[in-house]
Amino acid sequence: MIIVLILYLIITLSIAFISAKRAKTASSFVLGDKKISGFSLALSERATGESAWLLLGLTGEAFLIGIQAIWIALGCVFGIGFIWFVMGNRLREETEKSGALTIPSLISKKFPDLQKIIGTLSASIVVFFFTFYISAQFAGGGIILHDAFGIEPFWGIVIGAAIITFYCMMGGFMSVVATDVFQAILMIFTLIVLPIIILSVAASSNVQIVDSIANAGEKYNSLTAGKSGIGAFLLILSGMSWAFGYTGQPQLLTRMMAVKNAKDIITAKWVAIIWTVLAYTGAMIIGLAGYAFLNNGLLTGNEEKLANDFEKILPVMIQAFVTPILAGFLLSGIISAMMSTASSEIILSSSSIAEDIYRNHSKRKLSMAQTLKLNKMLTLVVGAVAFMLAVTVKDTVYGLVSYAWSGIGSSFGPALLLLLFWKRFSGAGVIASLLAGTVGTIIWKTFLLVPTGVSERLGSFVFAFLCAVIFSLIFPEKKSITGSENVNF
Repeated sequence: MIIVLILYLIITLSIAFISAKRAKTASSFVLGDKKISGFSLALSERATGESAWLLLGLTGEAFLIGIQAIWIALGCVFGIGFIWFVMGNRLREETEKSGALTIPSLISKKFPDLQKIIGTLSASIVVFFFTFYISAQFAGGGIILHDAFGIEPFWGIVIGAAIITFYCMMGGFMSVVATDVFQAILMIFTLIVLPIIILSVAASSNVQIVDSIANAGEKYNSLTAGKSGIGAFLLILSGMSWAFGYTGQPQLLTRMMAVKNAKDIITAKWVAIIWTVLAYTGAMIIGLAGYAFLNNGLLTGNEEKLANDFEKILPVMIQAFVTPILAGFLLSGIISAMMSTASSEIILSSSSIAEDIYRNHSKRKLSMAQTLKLNKMLTLVVGAVAFMLAVTVKDTVYGLVSYAWSGIGSSFGPALLLLLFWKRFSGAGVIASLLAGTVGTIIWKTFLLVPTGVSERLGSFVFAFLCAVIFSLIFPEKKSITGSENVNF
């Protein structure tokens, strides 16, 4: 298997090196200069969106909590469909009008009087939450490299962080998208091939997956975990609330900003949704089948490992039922998930610092070459900080991603939705959304999650949305926002 891993890393770095030659300006380094096809951008968005969270986090959640995990999957599918089918073309049009290279600059340029404040605040939020997000990917890579190849988790994190940061520095967005396409193919290969193998093992071993789940008890085999009334409603709402976060994830939405034209958007949205349905179906099958296999004695010897870390169910299943060479390819799919997401977030964080903080406050004008050099230096810094967080913070991949997802989605989601669809949205509303989403996530997760039963993803999003609307009405813009066919609610 180690030979396959080395081959995967060589191919990834080769793709990054070749594509890096196209990143000759800050614009191409940050957003690709509108030279990338819709097909490639869709695969890049999916590889970025479905990180180690999908292959380790969601499979682990399905294994742990059972059928109710379907609400998480549905929430994600709906969210992905919404950003591509509803927001995608509007984001592309707004990017062409504004010339923005990042989501923070796209928002701030709409409000010239508050541009510096909005740009700095939004970029700071991106960097803060993305360090947690990136560290989750580094940690996920460490888990896989340890379980599959016997590499110590610390050194697994070191290897992953070093490779990702290096190829990000080489070619920025160009290298990230090129490697994402390769990684998206590997990921979907894992999520299609492994379920087929699992189902064939179940048939040959006479393991009835459906019966095993049915006999697991109401907490596991019920869509509402045996709850009814308000408890069931909150459980469903909590899972579906993942959809809200997609509306504000800059690492995904920049792919739509980079699309060349409306025709490419059409191609991209169908590629994205088909990939997503296949991937989430595969992840749910892996998690639920893992529970059936464990209870039917097919994973003997792995009981303690899974009891200590349920997010290891996918690598355990691969090692138990797949030949070493194929296992190497499938495990590379998991590593791909980690690398593709981390690389996009490193680039986005560094470009936000350069474009939305440095440019807003520095009196020194940099040349094209100096700007490119600054972006590369900041890429190294962001990667180093995320690495340090990955080796010090102890939380599950699912937990870290959920926290970062909520913070980013709640801060930017309401702001972007209102920016695109409401002509009375104001600069005060933007600031209110950004602050309420950030503070709301931190407070909700710390103090309100347990007593209310409502996830921070939902609670902080609704709070930020209400604050954005209220402050826009109290402090309106002197002139309405000019935008693409904004709708007055």
